[in-house]
Amino acid sequence: MRIGNDRRQDDFEINVISLIDVLLTLLMFFVLTTTFVQHTRMQVTLPKASADERDMQAPALTIVVDRDGHYYVGTDEVLGQGIEPLKQAIANIAGDDRERQVTIRADAMTPHQNVVTAMDALGQLGFTKLSIATTPTQAGPGK
Repeated sequence: MRIGNDRRQDDFEINVISLIDVLLTLLMFFVLTTTFVQHTRMQVTLPKASADERDMQAPALTIVVDRDGHYYVGTDEVLGQGIEPLKQAIANIAGDDRERQVTIRADAMTPHQNVVTAMDALGQLGFTKLSIATTPTQAGPGK
């Protein structure tokens, strides 16, 4: 039986250091596993090209880049990966004439790097007259 007020006054203490450690660990986990979306929502309006009848000459050399990144020089497929097989195929077809007009016809869905690789190969070989083929826009009424 208890007589009087002999209760002990215990001070309750919460150790928050372990909670802070858990919160920092979760914060680091979420920061490191978050995927950052870069420019996927940005709308890009590509330039339009008009089809001028004076400039419609048959190109002497055509490089085609398909959707999967395969290269074709003229009608011949380039076998192998990388820039060296492409340069070899261009040199075989073009010969020594570096003043020829070259047209790159790339699929709209091909990665940009494939077009840059074709341009780099042409630049390394010394071609200076380069154009990229586009589809002419439909002229509306009054234009």
